[in-house]
Amino acid sequence: MASLRDVSNQIVGVKKTKQITKAMNMVASAKLRNAQERIERFRPYADKFYEMLGDLAAGADESVHPLLEVRDEVKTVGIMVTTSDRGLCGAFNINIINKAMKLANAKAAEGKTVKLWCIGKKARDVFKKTEYEIVRAEADAMTHFDFTLAASVGNELINGYVSGELDEVHVCFGEFQSMARQPPVALSVLPMAANEEAEAEEGGAGGTGDYLYEPSVEGLLAELLPRFIKVQVYRALLDTSCSEHAARMAAMDNATKACDELTDTLTLLFNKTRQAAITGDLMDIVGGVEALKG
Repeated sequence: MASLRDVSNQIVGVKKTKQITKAMNMVASAKLRNAQERIERFRPYADKFYEMLGDLAAGADESVHPLLEVRDEVKTVGIMVTTSDRGLCGAFNINIINKAMKLANAKAAEGKTVKLWCIGKKARDVFKKTEYEIVRAEADAMTHFDFTLAASVGNELINGYVSGELDEVHVCFGEFQSMARQPPVALSVLPMAANEEAEAEEGGAGGTGDYLYEPSVEGLLAELLPRFIKVQVYRALLDTSCSEHAARMAAMDNATKACDELTDTLTLLFNKTRQAAITGDLMDIVGGVEALKG
């Protein structure tokens, strides 16, 4: 049985750990509010952007813009993986990495070359140990970022697709749905797919006659399609950032509860150990008294 000093030191250590996890929970909560406000402000814009661009793409031919072109033979696939820079957020990062790894392995099994854009230290650390080529790795980007990062990464993906170096582009990130749910998502962004609902409406109505374009559809797509890719990249960054703080908040809350449970267990062990020591001392005293009598 452990000594009283050992058990007491363990209790003190667990209580200090609880203070740390509780503080980290509060910090994650404060950061989550800011991140959640950013993604909630941006989502309506991104959703409307996708809806409008889907309508435009539904009425346009693939030859109108290179980003609408679907390659007959896909040789190279680009995957952007977005994770956090820090850990202590449960299985959040590993879920995104597993999603991206499964996608990369599936494409490689089909004989396609996989190139990676790793945004976040956790993604970089894992994929640099694999055989896949990492075109770009941002190790400390998720702490503070803005649309400049999304524009830079988006331009690289667009240029790779237009030049023929990439035939498909996917984005893997953690989608913030609620405080308790941040599932990993693999989103195909290139080639840009037309909105299926818009296509159905167009087929039924005989065209997109409800829209007046100034300039032409081709001019609009040339301007909006590259911006759409950057918007999707930025949304992935915002979703991952918000999901990271929510996951860390939940993980630290669970860790704090575990510290409470461990403290209770160690306190019970301390009391049992102390009682055993007192009982042993009493037995020694009684034995000594009996020996003096005898």
